[in-house]
Parts: sequence; structure tokens; C-alpha cells
Amino acid sequence: MFLNTHFPGARKYWHMGTFYDWSEATFHPMSHALHYGTCTFEGIRAYDTARGPAVFRLPEHIDRFLHSASVIKMTSPYSKGEILESVRLVMRENGLKSAYIRPLLFYSYGNLGLVPKACPVELLIGAWEWGAYLGEKAAEGVSALIVPHRRVHHSQLDMRAKLGGIYVQSTISGLEARAQGYDEAIFLNLEGRVAEGPGENIFVVKGGSVKTNGIEESVLEGITRTSLLQIAADRGFRTEIEPITKEELFGADEAFFTGTAVEITSIVRVADGSNPKSGKMERSIGDGKPGKVFLELKAAFKDIVTGKVPKYEKWLTYVR
Repeated sequence: MFLNTHFPGARKYWHMGTFYDWSEATFHPMSHALHYGTCTFEGIRAYDTARGPAVFRLPEHIDRFLHSASVIKMTSPYSKGEILESVRLVMRENGLKSAYIRPLLFYSYGNLGLVPKACPVELLIGAWEWGAYLGEKAAEGVSALIVPHRRVHHSQLDMRAKLGGIYVQSTISGLEARAQGYDEAIFLNLEGRVAEGPGENIFVVKGGSVKTNGIEESVLEGITRTSLLQIAADRGFRTEIEPITKEELFGADEAFFTGTAVEITSIVRVADGSNPKSGKMERSIGDGKPGKVFLELKAAFKDIVTGKVPKYEKWLTYVR
């Protein structure tokens, strides 16, 4: 029996065109993805609006999902349109008003050699209610630890792809940060500059300019990141896509994480643990509280995803 204790609101999941009770298992333990992480996924959010639930930037998420599949040499058993409609169907079947949605393409049961030559590709979609990713206290800002392990480099992998096996690095560093009393981790890249969080992009604000880094800095070009760049520019802020040094992060007026799960969350304290031999040096970001620019962008983002700003309604796919 699989309980939905940590998946509130989840009643059923969709697997290859059929709905199953959340507590029902359908996979063989020798499925390839379980052993080697040979899968790709998306994290997508739906929000409650005056017109009912709406999924934020669903076509863009599915585009990236299918690109990721191509990177791991998968042929999806479903088209973009079919996946998009299946996501809407999962929302309706579970009766969710707002949700975190997880589509997963994976190499299933066939063989267990490293090359999944006998393993069919299968599609799974689940959805549940998920509030603040970094906990309710995230509203006051979070602390982050710069971990010693460097982010996977863009010369090693197509950083536009979300591949399951790569995220074990995120899990390890996220656990390491929490074990040392911090809310989240931050990776440097091989060049020693700021890359990203385990599942988040990073923005810094200095003198009213809003800055994040690009794919050449070994980061995922997140969909929330791209959206925030446009929202900030539309509100008159100067935006930059440039490398971020540790010194720029420490000296920023404000800093924040962005991502589907984390949404927009202020970073108020950072510890540099990138060199374990020299100990950790902690710094407050700005005055140690969520800043003015962050609060403005967060409020704007909330209005947009809940359908209150007609200009951005093109970003919403209504469930019903």
C-alpha cells in the first residue's frame, strides 16, 4: 500500500493512457530507469484562477520535455498535443484546483545492460497539491550553502535537458546543505563562478539591475527564470544575462531562487563552503530580509499565474 501522505490531493496517476489508484503499483523492479536513472521529467505548476485551474506555460514545458527525451535517445510514445491534453485530464481526474504536475518518460522493463536496447519508453503523469518547496518559513527568506562539489559542466551534457540520473548530484548536495543547517545548496561551476541551486536558478539584484546567468555557466535555462526576465523587463528593470561571481552574490542588494517548485524565493544568507579546508564564511545578502525588487516581482508573478493580468494570459492553459 502506497499512501499519499506526502502527496496531498493525489487520487490517481496516469500511465500509458490508463488511470490507476495512487496506491497501486504498476512497474517491475528491474525497470531500467530505476537502476540507472534513464528517464526525463518536468515539474509543472497549475494555479487556481477565476476561470478554474490553469497550467503555467504548459506548451513550453512539454517542448523541453520532448527535447530532454531526444537527448537520452528516447522516442516518446505520445505527441506533444497528446501529452498536453493528458496533463489537463490528470488535473480533472484528481479534482485539483492548484497542483504540482510531474510527467515522466522512462526506459521501462526489458534488459539491464547500460544500453536499454530492449526497454520500451513509457509515459507517466502524476499531480498533487504542493505548497512552498522550501517550507513555510521561506516567506521570510532562506539560507544557502555553497557546496564544494561543482555543477555538472555544459561541456559534458546538454544543459537544456532535465535528465533523472543527473539529479542525484542535486539530491546529495541538498542533503549536505540541510545536514549543516541550511535551507538549500548552491553550486559553483567548474570555472568557480555561481551556477545554480539543486533545482533552481539564481538571480542577483544590484542597484536596481536584475541579473541571472546563462547556459554557458552550466545552468538549466528554467522556464520560471525566462518568465521572470520578461516580467522584470516589462516592469522597467534593467535585466542582464551574465556570469555571476561569488563576490557579486555576497555583495548583492538582493538575491533569489526561481524555479517551478520553489517559484520565487528570497535568499537572505549565504555560507561559502566551497573549500572545506578553509571553513565556512557566512554573509547576509543586503539587509538580511527579502528586498524591494524581489517583493515586487513575486507579487507580479503571483498575479500573472492566477490569471489577473490579461497581458500574460497567453502563458496559461486552462484545465477546463
